[in-house]
Amino acid sequence: MKCLKLNLQFFAGEKTEKATPRKKQDARKKGQVAKSADVNTALSLLAVFLSFLFIGAFMRDRILLMMKGTFQDYLLLELTDQNVHDFLLTMSYQAVIILAPIMAIALVAGILGNYLQVGFLFSTEVLQMKLNKLDPIEGFKRIYSIRAIVELCKSLLKISFVGFVTFAVIWFDMDNILRLSQLAIEQSFLFISTLTVKMGLFASAALLFLSFLDYLYQRYDHEKNLRMSKQDIKDEYKKSEGDPLIKSKIKQRQREMAMRRMMQDVPTADVVITNPTHYAIALKYDESKMDAPFVVAMGVDLIAQKIKEIAQSNDIMLVENRPLARALYEQVEIGQAIPEEFFQAVAEIIAYVYQAKAIERN
Repeated sequence: MKCLKLNLQFFAGEKTEKATPRKKQDARKKGQVAKSADVNTALSLLAVFLSFLFIGAFMRDRILLMMKGTFQDYLLLELTDQNVHDFLLTMSYQAVIILAPIMAIALVAGILGNYLQVGFLFSTEVLQMKLNKLDPIEGFKRIYSIRAIVELCKSLLKISFVGFVTFAVIWFDMDNILRLSQLAIEQSFLFISTLTVKMGLFASAALLFLSFLDYLYQRYDHEKNLRMSKQDIKDEYKKSEGDPLIKSKIKQRQREMAMRRMMQDVPTADVVITNPTHYAIALKYDESKMDAPFVVAMGVDLIAQKIKEIAQSNDIMLVENRPLARALYEQVEIGQAIPEEFFQAVAEIIAYVYQAKAIERN
């Protein structure tokens, strides 16, 4: 029996269940999302090489202008501190003009890659310092773990696949490459730039394909790491819905408060209709509140006895009517007016009570 209990506890703690929406939301707040860095890299490379098709001429002209200025204006200048300073400023300015569009395109592509994977997410959790990351033992475990081996295999696959695609592009243009020595400098430069863009586009497309597969793996691994045990799900349910023991105590307290309020309203009743031992229904007629008599308190057994004791101590008349008491208890709630079918019977009882009180006063 003890072994069976231990086995049940073991299986209850095994993480075999999918993560709940709340668990996924909490993980997202901590920055734990399914994301592949290769998607950002592939999109950035693809965007950059595609941009060469549109801004390549602009970059070519700026590079030629920079080289022309270097040879014409600065090559024979006297070497002084001021001349070197002016030369570095000019070259830096020219380099910024050439590289700024490429950097901007890469930045936008990187942001787009992140947004496509995780949407808008801002979390400082990953920036917090964690001392356990400085533990050499934990670091050794991370280096020589199954995940590290998987990452190594992925890197080798990416290098091999992208290298093969790039080599294929070069191989199909091998005849033109071998004829480069026969071309003019301008034609050679144009061919090399065209070949470079072609290699970049094919390599980026290959990397994008691999990054899509990597994203699927990262998503699977993320879901696997977020798996919960049956006990985890029960604990989360208790946190979200509340501990059943606490909820029962709250309901009990609410019933006690409602009972006290009900007992406080008994002295305001006009009459209490009894069974006589099992039921007690306290009725009141107030034209300013309702057009018909309404129930201010009701109960059975011990509660009925308590209602009758309070009524007697406050000189409220008890009227025995077994069918009426049972029918009112089953069909009317506290604070509700009595149904129309009971008007005549209740009106006769209240009229009798008013007459009896009038006689007592006289």
